[in-house]
Amino acid sequence: MLKAPRLNCCKNGAKTDNMTANAAPSRTTNIKPANPLQLVNARITYRNAPIHLLEKFTFKDPSAAHRAFLESAEFRECVILQTCNRVEVFAASAEPDEKKLLAHWAHLAGLSTKEVEDSVEISRGKDVLLHLLKLASGLDSLVIGEDQIIGQVKRAFEFSRKNGYAGPNLSMVFDRAVKVGSRVRTATGINKGSVSIGSTAVNIAERHFGNLKDKKIMLIGSGEGAALVAKALSQRGVKFLVTSRTFDRARSFAETVAGTPILFEKALDTLHEIDIIFVATTAPYYLVTFDRIESAMRARKNSMMIFDLSNPRTVEDKVASLSKVRLIDMDYIAEIVEKNRRSRSKEVQSAEKIIDTEIKSVDIIMKRMKIEPAIVSVFRSVDLIRERELKKAFLKLGNRVGADESRVIEQMSYAIAEGILSTPMNNLRKEIETDEEQAEALMKLVAKLFRYEDKQDRQ
Repeated sequence: MLKAPRLNCCKNGAKTDNMTANAAPSRTTNIKPANPLQLVNARITYRNAPIHLLEKFTFKDPSAAHRAFLESAEFRECVILQTCNRVEVFAASAEPDEKKLLAHWAHLAGLSTKEVEDSVEISRGKDVLLHLLKLASGLDSLVIGEDQIIGQVKRAFEFSRKNGYAGPNLSMVFDRAVKVGSRVRTATGINKGSVSIGSTAVNIAERHFGNLKDKKIMLIGSGEGAALVAKALSQRGVKFLVTSRTFDRARSFAETVAGTPILFEKALDTLHEIDIIFVATTAPYYLVTFDRIESAMRARKNSMMIFDLSNPRTVEDKVASLSKVRLIDMDYIAEIVEKNRRSRSKEVQSAEKIIDTEIKSVDIIMKRMKIEPAIVSVFRSVDLIRERELKKAFLKLGNRVGADESRVIEQMSYAIAEGILSTPMNNLRKEIETDEEQAEALMKLVAKLFRYEDKQDRQ
């Protein structure tokens, strides 16, 4: 049972100085109907946008974007999630203004409002929760069951929480989503085998070239996407070069995930020796250009395969037009998703059962969050009355009771107040859980019934 906090009070009312029977209660005891926050999610993903369109919707400055949604769009809480396959805004507000959300998104991304309105999908209330749970569980990923997404969800939330962008509502749902995502992967086989974008890319290369151990491979990047590629290569015992625009970062990355670090400039000069290039990084410009690859192909006879796993893309599109060069981007990887979905249908069903159970549990918590402020206010108001009357009693008793008797009387006052309130307040919680339509009316009734401050003001 959720118990309302008990206000601290003096343990020896009769012995304390400045204690008067007419002490006025604080004005913070006013009972007001809870004004619960509503959840809203706006998103554009690989499902409704190709990679070249998706990258246009990214927020170049996530901190500025959070602040804009909180300050200008008047949201109370905000979490932004950006991956190579999606850009999503989760927000909480008493009255979510979706038009403001989309207008600010357009402004921040440098797009027209119409372009954003035509491309971004909106979810509200329970649908937001369902989407987030499926997302963290890997059910909404390009490759079903991938492990990468749960870490991305967790980091997006931690960034918002650390910077004060996420409050109790989003904290609760994101915390539960991460736990559910972990439980789904433990209880089902949904993440077994090739489930990450990185491992899928390596599989494609393996199908094209056969054994990769005799191939020269370069990995550009040092983030999570690059780590997944590195992991897949290492599991196969394949050697590869690692480079990044900062050599110290490449060297540190190589020490962690294997691979041989190489200076970025030198890596670009040796492209003609490379059979497979994996690019998984972020940059405001193309790192692998048409001119560089065209020059490299003049010095080699064999084919080259390039994987652009970045968002925004960092391999120039024209590279695909070169002879003996095969460019694989996220749009191509999407073609294998349906096969992946079918092979994991049983695991998906098991995961959905876990999510369905969790939805009901979280829904109850969210309903309790709506009524809890009013319940806490009732307990505080009653506790002030209890404390005031206790002081009166101790003043009347004077020195006729000792410290032990005082403690017994005080504990009895707590027990009486809590005993009287606990049943109606618990019944109120249950009523809110079972009849959401009546929640607002019930909270208004509670506010009206327990307006103790009116009576106290007249005393």
